[in-house]
Amino acid sequence: MNIGKEILFFFGALGAFNGFVLSLYFFFFTKKKYLTNYFLGAMLFALSIRIVVTVFVYFNLDLPKIYLQIGLSACLLIGPFLYYTLKSGMEKFNVSAVKWKLHLISWFIAIVLIGLLFPYEKYLILWNDYFVAAVFFQWFTYSFLSGFESRFVLQKITKDYQNSSPSEKWFGAIFLGNTLVFLSYFLGFSRVPFVSCIIGAIAFTFILYLIILVLLHRKQTNDLFVINIQKEKKLNKKEVEILSQKLKKIMFEKALYKNPNLSLSDLSQEINISSHKLSQFLNNNLGKNFTSFVNEFRIDEACEIITSNDKLTLESVGYDVGFNSKSTFFAAFKKHTGTTPLNYQIQALQS
Repeated sequence: MNIGKEILFFFGALGAFNGFVLSLYFFFFTKKKYLTNYFLGAMLFALSIRIVVTVFVYFNLDLPKIYLQIGLSACLLIGPFLYYTLKSGMEKFNVSAVKWKLHLISWFIAIVLIGLLFPYEKYLILWNDYFVAAVFFQWFTYSFLSGFESRFVLQKITKDYQNSSPSEKWFGAIFLGNTLVFLSYFLGFSRVPFVSCIIGAIAFTFILYLIILVLLHRKQTNDLFVINIQKEKKLNKKEVEILSQKLKKIMFEKALYKNPNLSLSDLSQEINISSHKLSQFLNNNLGKNFTSFVNEFRIDEACEIITSNDKLTLESVGYDVGFNSKSTFFAAFKKHTGTTPLNYQIQALQS
């Protein structure tokens, strides 16, 4: 190995090692636990696995094919974790929806099944001619969806970088960093002249150190992990009234609150506004977050059911109005009414 290759190996391996360390930081050591942190940590972990494989295979082509299989399999997780990193941060989710979990679990299952049924070592042609293309297509698809999800942030950064919030710049950097790594790997696998997959490893290393510099430079980083929309201008009274009526109408007519997996994005699509604007409206004009807003509809109906029907169990009432667990229903009920469902039922029967 000559001095040039030694330098490449050093930076690639160092980037991978620090990627693992940084992923642990986002998993366990951030002061405030946002869902975004976990997805970002998982994305960095998957990227680091990809980098480790790239570095060692690049400098030792005789390594067992299982390493190539692990590296390509890790790529299948980078895109989904990137997408949910951006989505959870921009929609300020702190609990992942059931469909998110099922989505990610399905990819883990697919990776395991493909690896067991079609190991790289026995199906070289299948992997080299088809699976590699599928992996990069999947990564590209999720990158595209991530770009679409964060399009408003990217537009704002492009047009007015100086006045963009730290969180907007942070999410923009995450998306653009992933894009750069993807392009490096894609061009390397496509055998474009003067481009190698090791460039992806080096690109990742420098992006990683930029992230580390940002974290070290800032005295507090909590404002990086969710898009700050609290300083947006409030809607005027007429706009508030119109949007309030529109929300109530759609919630009652379609009983959207009965869907336990209802998300901010789902509701915003129903009334044809962006998730950002809806979140702004709920927080700034109604003084409540999305979960509290939806739970009010659920609790109001639960109160009606408890008052009019004493044959149903309280747990079944909670499920009927859209809660996905007994404990969540009881906690939300007490927060909204100031009493427990059982006490409310007893008072209703006595009156």
